[in-house]
Amino acid sequence: MRRGLLGGTFDPVHNGHLIVAEQIRAQLALDRVDFVPVGVQWMKRDETILPGQHRLAMVDLAVSGNDAFGVLTLEVDRPGDTFTVDTLEELHEQADDDLFFIMGMDALQSFARWKDPVRILELATLLVVRRPRVPRVGLDGIEALAPGASDRIVEVEVPLIDISSTVIRQLVAEGRTIRYLVPEPVRDYVEANGLYRSPAGAAGVAL
Repeated sequence: MRRGLLGGTFDPVHNGHLIVAEQIRAQLALDRVDFVPVGVQWMKRDETILPGQHRLAMVDLAVSGNDAFGVLTLEVDRPGDTFTVDTLEELHEQADDDLFFIMGMDALQSFARWKDPVRILELATLLVVRRPRVPRVGLDGIEALAPGASDRIVEVEVPLIDISSTVIRQLVAEGRTIRYLVPEPVRDYVEANGLYRSPAGAAGVAL
């Protein structure tokens, strides 16, 4: 099976994530794309994110109706810091799939600092997506780290959708609408659970 993996905090998942996943699935003829919400992201330990059960629930709602999409809980379930290489090792042990790890160009900038990047490149092909206002990253540094690595890194052109989870959280906190930025079931979930509201913006939220 040709299996794509889209990792992230998904705090919250939004339509940009879904567009990227579907575009890559179609272009690379992937059999499925699994969304992988992170547990404790070691490079962003100081950032506050929603508990895993909320983020998983929103991703479940977002991907429902697309049989080619799935959700993996293994990083949220795993104690301690989350490392991509551990996830890839676990999936490699479970099945002999061809793994394709989807990442943004901004993530590629810091890839050399990830845990065991050489092993990651052995376990999966990296599918790199351009992001608005993020310059293209040269592969010289990665090639020096792992000769031949550039053969395992594919830049994929998809529509550049300038939506961010940070902006969505801010809009909710300010009592402004997020309609059409997230799937409707996700918007309903945010509203029903009172997520992302600041004390000042809690009244009259126009989700």
